Amino acid sequence: MAASEVIAIDILLEPEGRMLERAESNNARLRQAYPGGFALDADHRPHITLLQCFVAAKDLEALASATGDVILNAKVTDLTLWADRYYYTPASGVGLAGICASPTPELLRLQADVIAAAKPFMATTGPIEAFTARHDNPAFDALLIDYVAGFVDHHAGAHFNPHVTTGVAPTEYLDRMIAEPFPAFAFAPAGAAICQLGPFGTAARLLKSWDVT
Repeated sequence: MAASEVIAIDILLEPEGRMLERAESNNARLRQAYPGGFALDADHRPHITLLQCFVAAKDLEALASATGDVILNAKVTDLTLWADRYYYTPASGVGLAGICASPTPELLRLQADVIAAAKPFMATTGPIEAFTARHDNPAFDALLIDYVAGFVDHHAGAHFNPHVTTGVAPTEYLDRMIAEPFPAFAFAPAGAAICQLGPFGTAARLLKSWDVT
C-alpha cells in the first residue's frame, strides 16, 4: 500500500477548561526549559488518546462512523476524570511530558469499545509519510511508528495511561518536575475527535469531530 494511502490517526477526547488551563501552564514551563519543544495550539491539540492506529485512507470514513457510534452512545461529557500526576516518556535525552488521569472503569470500557469498533479497519503499520511531518531525528520517526503500531498491545486495557501531553523537555528537568507535589483536580471531556498524528504523536490535523453535547 502506498504511503499516501495510509494515515496515522488518534481517536481522542478533548478536555474542558480546567485541564486546558493546567496543560497550557505546564507547556509554558516546559518551553522555557526546552525552547525546541512545541506550543499547544491548533497543530498540537491538548487531548486524551483513546486509540492511535494506522488506517487505509479509503477506510477512514467507515472507521469514523463505527467509532463515532460508540463515542456518541457513551455520553462522554458525563465522565468525571481525575488528574493526579505528571509523567513523561523518554526518547534520546528528552521526554514527552504530560498530565495523567486515573483510568476509571468507565474510561477503560470506552477505550475497549472504541478499539473493538475500529479493529476491522486498522492497518498493521505504516510509514512516516502517514503522519503530517517527519521529525528532525530519524530515531524519533522510528519510535513513533513503533508506538502507534503497538498501541493496542502496549497502551490499552491494563496498560492504558490516559494523559494530556503538555510538551517536551530534557529528562533531567522532567525527573525534577515529576518529583514535585501535584495538586490533583477533577475535569471532564468537552468533545471527541479523530486527528491525523504529527511529530511527537501530537494531534496535528483535525479529520473528524463529533457533537457530544
